[in-house]
Amino acid sequence: MRSGNGETPPGGKTQVARSDFRLTPAARWAEPRPPPPSRCYCSRGPENSGPCGARHIPSCHTDCDSLLLSTTPLCWWWCLQAQLVNLCCTCGVPIPPNPANMCVACLRTQVDISEGIPKQVTVQFCKQCERYLQPPTTWMSCALESRELLSLCLKKVKSSMSKVRLIDAGFLWTEPHSKRIKLKLTIQKEVMNGAILQQVFVIEFVIQYQMCDDCHRVEAKDFWKAVVQVRQKTAHKKTFYYLEQLILKHKLHQNALNIKEINEGIDFYYSTKQHAQKMVDFLQCTVPCRSKTSQRLISHDIHSNTFNYKSTYSMEIVPVCKDNVVCLSPRLAQSLGNMGQLCVCTRVTSTIHLIDPKTLQIAEVDGNTYWRNPFNSLCNPRQLEEFIVMDIDIIRDQKLGAGAGLRSNKHTLAELWVQKTSEMDTSQQYHCRTFLGHLLNIGDLVMGFDFANSNINDEHLNKMNPHHLPDVVLIKKSYDRSRRAKRRNWKLQEMSKDREGMDTDDERQYQDFLEDLEEDPALRKNVNIYRDVSKIPVESDTDDDGAPRISLTEMLEELSLSDATGGEGADMMTE
Repeated sequence: MRSGNGETPPGGKTQVARSDFRLTPAARWAEPRPPPPSRCYCSRGPENSGPCGARHIPSCHTDCDSLLLSTTPLCWWWCLQAQLVNLCCTCGVPIPPNPANMCVACLRTQVDISEGIPKQVTVQFCKQCERYLQPPTTWMSCALESRELLSLCLKKVKSSMSKVRLIDAGFLWTEPHSKRIKLKLTIQKEVMNGAILQQVFVIEFVIQYQMCDDCHRVEAKDFWKAVVQVRQKTAHKKTFYYLEQLILKHKLHQNALNIKEINEGIDFYYSTKQHAQKMVDFLQCTVPCRSKTSQRLISHDIHSNTFNYKSTYSMEIVPVCKDNVVCLSPRLAQSLGNMGQLCVCTRVTSTIHLIDPKTLQIAEVDGNTYWRNPFNSLCNPRQLEEFIVMDIDIIRDQKLGAGAGLRSNKHTLAELWVQKTSEMDTSQQYHCRTFLGHLLNIGDLVMGFDFANSNINDEHLNKMNPHHLPDVVLIKKSYDRSRRAKRRNWKLQEMSKDREGMDTDDERQYQDFLEDLEEDPALRKNVNIYRDVSKIPVESDTDDDGAPRISLTEMLEELSLSDATGGEGADMMTE
């Protein structure tokens, strides 16, 4: 305030109350004209001098958004004379010049740039599959406060925002159970005479339940459009267990509407033909198989000329599993490097891996080669018998004939004398050659197939010279199964599937598959192995039998993501 005697207070600054600026324009012009100030207090840049010739002081700056002047009338009068300040045409408040010649408060009362933009919008949500509808027919999965959900919400109001410029958009927190999504938008628009006005407002999106077409077909029991039927005519399910882990690792089971396990295979049901074709392509690259395709007409609309088909893909996997003894045709054995006709299957991946137990020759047979020269398994795991090693002799130098194929560097050729554990009270022993010389010692137990006392009916085996057939073919070393299961501190994931009937031998076959993973590092490279935290650590046994184990470095931590409060990134709560 000015002093009563009209003198300037100490400090050289003329102080007035902010209410002085609420005088009418005529009253302001009626005041006497003071001399030019030595310092300018208007709200300009702190480093440049104003038109009144004085240096600006940053301490007198006011809120630039409100477009008000500084609190020094002395500076205001000279700046007004220099045409740096105009008066609002509505309320008379001094403002910097702008094309509308109005202050921000009055301009907002005259113009609403958010007019025409809906403040409440409905979003369709399917609570069965937790997906949102993106018009016209696309359903997409979005987590709360995710970038995908923000894009979907903005597309709902895109048509009404064609005349404004979107500056910023973000989520406001809402209770997950409220079925409300709030977006805070910042927009700009050019208004009167080229002035640009910026406004912040909130749009509320209401979640409305609507069942998608896929879930509607599921409820109507007409849910699948394509089915992939995978079959393998074997007595063991090792290939299916391995295939299940590959599907889980590549997450191909997520698109399946239903997975049903039957006696000789498994069925995958899909809502679209494209998803089924993707599974067929994956199987053809993973296991040796062949496929057949058929389709059945369900309905036909003669007016729109549309057809409704159900497609069926039949996938047949080669009937050979790991640890099977097979007899090749002479033509196939010759094409594989003149290897013996009797071979052992060591692994089934995208090809069949075979080894000759007499010469250590190895070969791979793909699906096309197998179906041109098919061969069957001579025995199943139930027919394997347990033998004990009585004597062993390692064969160091083994010369192969002309045109021989590759030899295995992971195995050692040896000659053994073995005896059945069920015939220990007799003196009957068997002589054979094996590829397990690097694993076996005298007194070890080994699983093998007894050719001498078996009645086998096979097309290629019956044509072989009986003198060339071995008495026993050894398959793998035997360990204490209960001790291995007790020390196993890892586990595998399983697909959720319907079972028509549970075989009593399935548990034993699954344990065989777990043992194969422990014994074959190359096989478990394609499998995700998780540490089992529920298993109690077992101290190392003093009488360790040397059974192979899986190290902790090969195990993954199983993650269990759950967000009870529905925070950022959580799924929509429907309960």
